[in-house]
Amino acid sequence: MVHQISAEHLTIERIGEIIKNGYKIELSEDAKQRIVRCREYLDKKIAETKTPIYGVTTGFGSLCNVSIGKDHLAQLQINLMMSHACGTGDRVPNEIVKIMLLLKIQSLSYGYSGCKLDTVERLVDFFNNEVYPIVYMQGSLGASGDLVPLAHLCLPLVGLGEVEYKGKIMTGAEVLRKNGWKPIQLGSKEGLALLNGTQNMSAFAVWAILNSQRLSDWADAIAAMSLDAYCGLVEPFTDAVHQVRPHKGQIETARRMRELLEGSEIVEKPKSYVQDPYSFRCVPQVHGAMKDTLAYVYSVIDTEINSATDNPTVCPDDDLVISAGNFHGEPIALPMDFLAIAVSELANISERRIYKLVSGTRGLPSFLVANPGVNSGFMITQYTAASVVSLNKSLCTPSSVDSIPSSQGQEDHVSMGANAAIKLYKVVLNTERVLAIELFNAAQALEFRRPLKSSPVIQRLFKSYREVVPFIVNDEVMYPYIKRSIDFLENNAPAYK
Repeated sequence: MVHQISAEHLTIERIGEIIKNGYKIELSEDAKQRIVRCREYLDKKIAETKTPIYGVTTGFGSLCNVSIGKDHLAQLQINLMMSHACGTGDRVPNEIVKIMLLLKIQSLSYGYSGCKLDTVERLVDFFNNEVYPIVYMQGSLGASGDLVPLAHLCLPLVGLGEVEYKGKIMTGAEVLRKNGWKPIQLGSKEGLALLNGTQNMSAFAVWAILNSQRLSDWADAIAAMSLDAYCGLVEPFTDAVHQVRPHKGQIETARRMRELLEGSEIVEKPKSYVQDPYSFRCVPQVHGAMKDTLAYVYSVIDTEINSATDNPTVCPDDDLVISAGNFHGEPIALPMDFLAIAVSELANISERRIYKLVSGTRGLPSFLVANPGVNSGFMITQYTAASVVSLNKSLCTPSSVDSIPSSQGQEDHVSMGANAAIKLYKVVLNTERVLAIELFNAAQALEFRRPLKSSPVIQRLFKSYREVVPFIVNDEVMYPYIKRSIDFLENNAPAYK
């Protein structure tokens, strides 16, 4: 399967499909023509103009007033890449590195960056041959683009840096030799075109959106199982209630909850109480608000990944090479902070449902074991969930409210969008863990409602889950079951899908 890089709109879902299904990519003829035309225009502009062009015939950042002779323009680009590769911390996962490569190729293909065709084609080679440059999470300010991570991404083009290839770590020079590729000879402006841009932030955002959509679906399904296990009320999901406060996500979530619980014998059982705790009753309002946030963030990132975000911008049709600020991460830093907060709320309300399930109310045994006392049962699963939720709260302090001036004050306002991206990544993973713990508890609790059955949809989910995680009779080592529960969420679609 092959995906063509073109001017056609690239959707987030398409990126997920390309990565998941191992698509190869290729440049369309139109993309090749745009790249070549822009490069030829830039070469002509450099030859004809006597006016300094930022990053092309000058230094970078606060060195923008230092002119560079024509015989040093290529060395300027190599020096830029070497000096900017200052990453540290954990490695960016290969899945996200692959998205970075795809987004960088897409951005350069529009023909506003001045890259040579062979440079872009080598990035395509990396993508298609599963060459994963070693990129580190920390180092980007999210302002002059993702300078540090993109430097690490692109160093192997010239035989520098490190990559993971066929499961082994090797130098950029070694991976070029193994594949019979010559190091790319960078032309003027190319280093800046490769390093400027928001592809690191955007790749994390794309990954987070795809996984947040998945977790949003799972959160509804797991909440429905928990509600039935808790012998909760279905009336709060009545459509008329939500039509008088018609937030789209709220209406959608209430509909899903009704569908998930339809046909449940537990729902149909008469109940003496008239209210459930908020963590059950307000699922449409909380889960729905997350859906609405996700829809907004999706719209912003959708625009970002279909944009040219390096600097200067080369516009052949307008005969312009302009240094501006399309690399600045503010437009996506704010939404990523917002999405982290929204996703964390799925974990926050999930932990409260876990607490109710183990609390020994509504006819459920304390800590969900038949013989509590000698058995602690599911007591500590709630502790673990609470610990993770607390960590999420720390991670949800917005990165985008911070700015530390850099480059001798030339870059005096930065977005910290890369930090927002890292925090969002961690919050998504943490939220998956909490939802997995809720599923572990909900399935255990549902067993105590026998002989009554939940809805057909929930029963199918329960049966599938029981193939990997058993009912706990007496105390066992629990962490393997939490891991299996996490894997279950990762490897399966929610029941109503």
